[in-house]
Amino acid sequence: MNGIVSIPWVAWAVLFPLASAILSFLLGQKRVLWAGIPGVFGTFLSVLLLSSQVWQQGPQRYAIGGWRAPLGIEWHVDGLSIVMLLMTAVSGLFISIYAVGYYSRQSRGHKHSNNLFWPLWLFLWAALNGLFLSADLFNLYVTLELAGIAAVALVTLTGGQVALSAGLRYLLAALLGAMSYLMGVALLYASFGVLDIRMLSALAAPGPAVFISATLMTLGLLIKTALFPLHFWLPPAHANAPAPVSAMLSGLVVKGSFYLMMRLWVEVFPSSLWPIGGQFLGVLAGAAILWGSIMALRQGSLKMTIAYSTVAQIGYLFLFFPLASPRLFIAEGEVSGPGLYAFWGCVYQALSHALAKAAMFMAAGNIMRVLGHDCIGRMDGVNQRLPLTLFAFGLSGVSLMGLPPSGGFVAKWLLLKAALEKEHWGLVLIIVAGGLLASAYVFKVLKHALAQSSQNDLLERVPPTMDIPTLILATLSLLLGFTARPLLSLLTRGSIF
Repeated sequence: MNGIVSIPWVAWAVLFPLASAILSFLLGQKRVLWAGIPGVFGTFLSVLLLSSQVWQQGPQRYAIGGWRAPLGIEWHVDGLSIVMLLMTAVSGLFISIYAVGYYSRQSRGHKHSNNLFWPLWLFLWAALNGLFLSADLFNLYVTLELAGIAAVALVTLTGGQVALSAGLRYLLAALLGAMSYLMGVALLYASFGVLDIRMLSALAAPGPAVFISATLMTLGLLIKTALFPLHFWLPPAHANAPAPVSAMLSGLVVKGSFYLMMRLWVEVFPSSLWPIGGQFLGVLAGAAILWGSIMALRQGSLKMTIAYSTVAQIGYLFLFFPLASPRLFIAEGEVSGPGLYAFWGCVYQALSHALAKAAMFMAAGNIMRVLGHDCIGRMDGVNQRLPLTLFAFGLSGVSLMGLPPSGGFVAKWLLLKAALEKEHWGLVLIIVAGGLLASAYVFKVLKHALAQSSQNDLLERVPPTMDIPTLILATLSLLLGFTARPLLSLLTRGSIF
């Protein structure tokens, strides 16, 4: 069912976390969970109901206040946006449960601000949901910036000099990316007088203004997504943030700017930009996979290893651009081919990475709580003290390596299939090499963690609310390999591809 209709659950997907963020801030530390936990489950439920609605009725548009574009603001829901909303809802639910245990008592050596975490996290969640629903370039900018501001504040929650320095670097990168993106939006508006994506897709034609806008907006989004070599802010920010913050940053926040970039390149920018631009982004993607993996292998800190792994895994997302062809529409009969495989592979990579990487950072938080450090060389005995946590880390590693039957395997297989059909042999080698390098740094951690230790003293015990959500997310990243058919079917319901 297409057209302008009233979709209550669309509004609740944003209003639940936003209202809960405000209430949790007003209630203060002693009652912060009274608003936070209901907001988490309310948001999760609203996204599930919205997903069911899209599954049954197809893509829909919701005019806020009844005013249609270009005068009013519209939200758009299709297969791609609903899959991203589901990714955020599932990851966000278990990250929130983990955070309850993480902030139940102060971690050794740090004074975490429980009363600030929940309003910032829920505000970030509301901004991400708004991003996945927005249908015009300016509101996409607003939601992207709101998410960025909340993410920067979350990075600095520990209050130490290292965390503040990492947060400041993140803030400067976010502002630089925002200015670049906004200049591109302003140029498009000056040229065509509209910002609605659907309207721009019919108006934008090859020319200097469109080319400059595309360059500025792409540059800004590349900075925010931290694609190599613009990743300078990501490792310190992700590695020095509290564990639940690292999980949401790596699993969710970087996916928002990638989602927006994919929308723009397919729906707004003309196809004449793809041949050169797509190949250039492919070179950066290949370099990100190799460089990020090698740097992850060289790290001595567990959280820094996982952070550089994120740099590498982001590279797989951008393989979409050299492997896909512009404007592939399912409605026009494009039901196979390398472009569709690349689309499926990159989105499935985003899903599997969100679950696996969130679980990895949560596992690192558990290990740091028990050992008091995250030095890989001194992790012997972790298997004796945290068997569930180490098992979860291993399951997440299976997905990052791309081994069956994980979601990472499905994603990388689809990308390999697209590269083989396009005879892009360089990318085939990079995808295979990336999997081998991922296995190297995952097994490096497991080798030390599985070593026996005579010391059985625990600095702190990990509550079940930290252990169990970590294992569930890691298991879900593995089970994604068995749910590919329904998820890919949902992904192509009214999708732009």
